[in-house]
Amino acid sequence: MKPRHRQLALLGMVVAGLAIAPALLGNFAVSLLNDVAIGALVALGLVLLTGVGGATSFGQAAFVGIAAYATAWLTTAHGMSPWLGLPFALALTGLAALAIGLLTLRLGGHFLPLSTIAWGLSIPLLFGNMDALGRHTGLSNIPPLRIGSWSLVDPRSIYYLIWILLGLACLFSHNVLQSRAGRAIRGLRGGSTLLGSVGADAFRVRLTLFVMAALLAGLAGWLYAHTNRFVSPSPFDVRASIEYLLMAVAGGLGQLSGALVGSALVLVLKNGLQDLLPQLTARSGQLEGVVFAVLFIVLLHEARGGLMGFVTRWTRGRFAPPAHDALQDAGIEPLARRALPAPGEPVLAVKGAVKRFGGLLAVNNVSFEVRAGEIVGLIGPNGAGKSTMFNLVTGTLAMNAGRVEFLGRDITQLRQPHIARLGMARTFQHVKLRPHMSLLDNVALGAHARGSAGLMAAGLRLDRREEAQIMAEARRQLARLGLAERAHELAGSLPLGTQRILEIARALAADPVLLVLDEPAAGLRRKEKQALSGLLRKLRDEGVTILIVEHDMAFVMKLVDRLVVMTFGSKLVEGTPAAVRANVEVQAAYLGSVIEPSEARQTAVAGNAMPLGKVA
Repeated sequence: MKPRHRQLALLGMVVAGLAIAPALLGNFAVSLLNDVAIGALVALGLVLLTGVGGATSFGQAAFVGIAAYATAWLTTAHGMSPWLGLPFALALTGLAALAIGLLTLRLGGHFLPLSTIAWGLSIPLLFGNMDALGRHTGLSNIPPLRIGSWSLVDPRSIYYLIWILLGLACLFSHNVLQSRAGRAIRGLRGGSTLLGSVGADAFRVRLTLFVMAALLAGLAGWLYAHTNRFVSPSPFDVRASIEYLLMAVAGGLGQLSGALVGSALVLVLKNGLQDLLPQLTARSGQLEGVVFAVLFIVLLHEARGGLMGFVTRWTRGRFAPPAHDALQDAGIEPLARRALPAPGEPVLAVKGAVKRFGGLLAVNNVSFEVRAGEIVGLIGPNGAGKSTMFNLVTGTLAMNAGRVEFLGRDITQLRQPHIARLGMARTFQHVKLRPHMSLLDNVALGAHARGSAGLMAAGLRLDRREEAQIMAEARRQLARLGLAERAHELAGSLPLGTQRILEIARALAADPVLLVLDEPAAGLRRKEKQALSGLLRKLRDEGVTILIVEHDMAFVMKLVDRLVVMTFGSKLVEGTPAAVRANVEVQAAYLGSVIEPSEARQTAVAGNAMPLGKVA
């Protein structure tokens, strides 16, 4: 059976089992399944936010409470329909998440989780001190959901609605993760610099994800209110938030299915302990939390990726994606290409760049120019300021003084994502890839700025045409660099040299005017370097302009049209490779020789210069 057919068969079995469950189980078991599904909605948001996006939240239960109280207040105090309570609850939850996210998501490290504890504590306290919300007594007699004359008042009647909404939420989330927006979300763990290099704003992506997770919790809160028909502050405090996070962790933060598995595991285990412990001891209430904690410590010790992480390792290869026939891309309209400047036109102009880090002057009044159709090398010994110069050019760092122009436009004050969208793509000295994403997805991330479909369009599969174009472009760039046969391998499984080639493929997917390469040949073997050199020359012939930092002098001297030499943060000299090689100041500074070892030894002895191996 093909992997795709196996997936569909497994999914069909799960759906069939859930569909017949109410006919086979008693009321208590059906109620428990309803609770599992409602908990899974909250855990699903946490899988996206924490497992995929890398932002830990201890306050999701507060969003459940906002939605539950919103619909409870609207339907009890104003007699409105519960169905009108849904958009009201989601709107209020989304606005609250947006406000909280704007205030807290820029916090880094442990400050973000601490801030989620703060509002996770404060919001339930607010519920308990508002007369309109019944203070600590809460709101009761919440009307049940109705479909026409059919009242969904008992667990069996509302069962299918709850599970259908969970299924739709899972499908929406799956579609999002397989899209342009989803690749940006999956790239969050790579840091804001990685996302900025492909034209994505990391804060905006994280805020969108935060609101999406809150809306899933809000949907759970609406269902909770009209299923239980009573709300009070206690089910929405930090302890409940920790339980929701535990569901996501236990099920597996790396898989959407982990939300459902974790919710079932936590709730079934809790109910099982409540039934079992009273038969063993008179102090079951005190021991329940201890036993529960011990069991989960054992689980996470044996399966740190949660239950679904363990299952994924066991089934690895059985559900591999099908191979893609390149002929399938033939009928897909390619992504729009940007117009390249005519050869010789100014592409990049750096004028008097200055960068200080406290008392350290890292870049001191450096100026140089890159013209269309050139390969320009930036070289210098360790500490010369080359990487800092790259970061200033690409917008990763802000200048203290000076000016940078790109395609005739002043970009000095622009942020990195804006500069990337103008047509400047880069690689990094320390490779920045997403190791748990495939080669294909890593390269498709590079084409982020060439698309426009957002999260909603992705979730509803309204982005199919654009997504097909992006994936076809990613496959084209992989084939261009000889990696087409490995498209579905994980990037983290590649050796360092191949990872650098993959980074170049990602940069090329952006259709750049200027390609900024930071040590692209590091870690490559001789034949790989020759192939890379040939590729870069071909790109130059196609009109792509290249700015490169490289340690391998033999490689860079044979490749570039001009060199800019830096030392101690200042520009030492600029010119052709031959002129730089012959320059006495360069030789005295560090170079020695660049090609032949015998020449290097002679020059080093004669000029007391640093040997080639010390060049950085």
